[in-house]
Amino acid sequence: MPELDAVVEALKSAFPDAIEDVLVFRGDTTVTVSRERLLDICRFCRDTEGLEYNFLSDVAGVDYYPAEPRFGLAYNLYSMPRNASLRLKVMLPGDDPTVDSVTPVYPAANWQEREYLDLLGITFNGHPDPRRILLPDDWEGHPLRKDYPLGYETVQFSFNYDEITKHKPLAQK
Repeated sequence: MPELDAVVEALKSAFPDAIEDVLVFRGDTTVTVSRERLLDICRFCRDTEGLEYNFLSDVAGVDYYPAEPRFGLAYNLYSMPRNASLRLKVMLPGDDPTVDSVTPVYPAANWQEREYLDLLGITFNGHPDPRRILLPDDWEGHPLRKDYPLGYETVQFSFNYDEITKHKPLAQK
């Protein structure tokens, strides 16, 4: 872990005002950064000799409703030359879930950011193609938000077979 300590110290010295928290849990290091500096920090992580986090392996989004800040985005970075991982996390308020797109630094973020635009309603400033990717264009709402209304279909069993069948659209004769 001394190597990750050096990475965290390099980030803290380069961006003293932007590092909000550092969490090490079971060998994984998560650095929470301010959303205003996310793009600069990603560029620093990719271009700085000794860091060289040249691969964005994943973007993950979470809705912490009713807590505020409401949304969290985690960018999982990987350094192929050093075989090392780092997670950058940014927290976004519920009333303004916007952050700069990291696609200029990591082109692999393109579809992953579109996924969170679609499912959580997070807006990525400067994204090259901000269209829905998983849901139809006329879909209302964002289904991964915790306040999104739940929809369900009753499971059909032998005891309720006739009742369920009569409500299915193709069952009407």
